[in-house]
Amino acid sequence: MAVILSVANQKGGVGKTTTAVNLSAALKTVKKRVLLIDIDPQGNTTMGCGIDKNNLKNSTCELLLGECSIEKAITHSDAVEIDVIPANINLIAAEVSLLKDEHLEYQLKNALAKIDNQYDYIIIDCPPSLNMLTINAFTASKGIVIPVQCEYYALEGLSALIQTIEKIKATTNPDLEITGLIRTMYDARNNLSNEVSVQLQQYFSNKVFKTIIPRNVKLAEAPSFGQSAINYARSSKGAISYISLASEVVRKTTIN
Repeated sequence: MAVILSVANQKGGVGKTTTAVNLSAALKTVKKRVLLIDIDPQGNTTMGCGIDKNNLKNSTCELLLGECSIEKAITHSDAVEIDVIPANINLIAAEVSLLKDEHLEYQLKNALAKIDNQYDYIIIDCPPSLNMLTINAFTASKGIVIPVQCEYYALEGLSALIQTIEKIKATTNPDLEITGLIRTMYDARNNLSNEVSVQLQQYFSNKVFKTIIPRNVKLAEAPSFGQSAINYARSSKGAISYISLASEVVRKTTIN
């Protein structure tokens, strides 16, 4: 069975999509079979994998609405060399539909049960909000990976996210855990980055990944070419950091 991980933080601009795409690409480099699911109507993960979000026949929307099978929703990203279930603005329609009906928080989980033996890791990029799409992702997941920007207000919203995780554990997914927090956009020359890093370690202890993702030009450039940093500039500091993170994720999820 695949290890299913949601990448989530209700605060935007923390490197969530960058983490979802590059962690998935990095897991591929350590010989893991990977499926990346975009469950954010913005479709940034889809575009970051070199897939045109404006020209989708099947996507996460059709999957959640039951209008296509999961096999038909999966496409292959040649740019990132992984399988992807893409998304676009149409996903908002699926969210509205999920709000109207009971028990639809299990839609994604039920769909993934049909193919999870085909992958080692399934990574879900969640929207920057705690809505029904995120609840579907959390209900389907074994763990949550939380990118946290090493800047002011870094801890803002984390308490709400943790409360949501506890609610999901109490209702639809008792096995859900925080896999780890990733310190992103780190600048060692900045005292604030160091202070935030220390705060995270104080509050979350061993839940903080040892790997730190630095501010890096190649990480910022890669999405504009529809690639991960791993594929775009593998020797860059950003790409090397995500490869290190992938190894750490494998160790953590294997132990658990």
